[in-house]
Amino acid sequence: MPRLRTTILGLLLLAAPALALATDNASLFQPYQTLLERHLTEQELPGDGLVSAFDYEKALQQEDTQTLLGQQADALAAFDPAGLEGKARSVAFWINAYNFFMIHQILTERPDGELVSSVWDYGGRRNPFRDNIFQRPLFTIGGQDYSLDQMEKDILLGEDYQQRGWMDARVHFAVNCAAVGCPPLRKTIYTGDNLETLLTENTRLALNTPRHLTIDGRTLRVSAIFDWYRMDFGEEAGSVRSFIRQWADTDVGARANQTNAIDYIDYDWALNQPDNFPELSQ
Repeated sequence: MPRLRTTILGLLLLAAPALALATDNASLFQPYQTLLERHLTEQELPGDGLVSAFDYEKALQQEDTQTLLGQQADALAAFDPAGLEGKARSVAFWINAYNFFMIHQILTERPDGELVSSVWDYGGRRNPFRDNIFQRPLFTIGGQDYSLDQMEKDILLGEDYQQRGWMDARVHFAVNCAAVGCPPLRKTIYTGDNLETLLTENTRLALNTPRHLTIDGRTLRVSAIFDWYRMDFGEEAGSVRSFIRQWADTDVGARANQTNAIDYIDYDWALNQPDNFPELSQ
């Protein structure tokens, strides 16, 4: 059955490649969109913040989840991203691919049949003898195998996109590593038409969320993302504070600018499932 499904999907994509492009990849990512609509919860917070959680347990109980995962993976394996035109469509494509494959990984590789409690269960910090999930080239796009790091660091934030003027540090608030500490995953997939709106909105919403930004007296406390990727934020905006001032709510940016020290919030690597978000049980 998997071989037959792959063949059928491949023929469909070859027969109508213009459709996927004409609809700005909406049809290409339809199985992923269905999974988000069914299993992702978005919760607004006081102060105009946002958290989201994916219900992996519920997804595994749904009879057609594995079919949807397979359909999406097959479609991406057959799709050549070189055919995408322009920054918006290309950036949107790679964000969606990263976020889908992160969910695909968690739902398909379950040690001893159980969901991992953190992406580090796959290797790295907790198993130093195995490459972590971000380094493993497990995900096929257009016949080529990619790792999550390649999608994020080598493509979205890589030299080629930088030279084209396509690199955007707000991508750090769009790709989702399936952890509680990540910026929120969104129920709407990214497209060329909504990319700018969603990048701006998700960055602002994250910066209104205590997991990503708080101010303690004269100390600005921000997500460890700002530490790990400080060069990206510096190259784009000049400094972390300048980036925050540019993309956060006006009052948040003004208060951040009045601080004289920066500290980093401990990153919560627990799986981004509903039980790990106290906000969803209130």
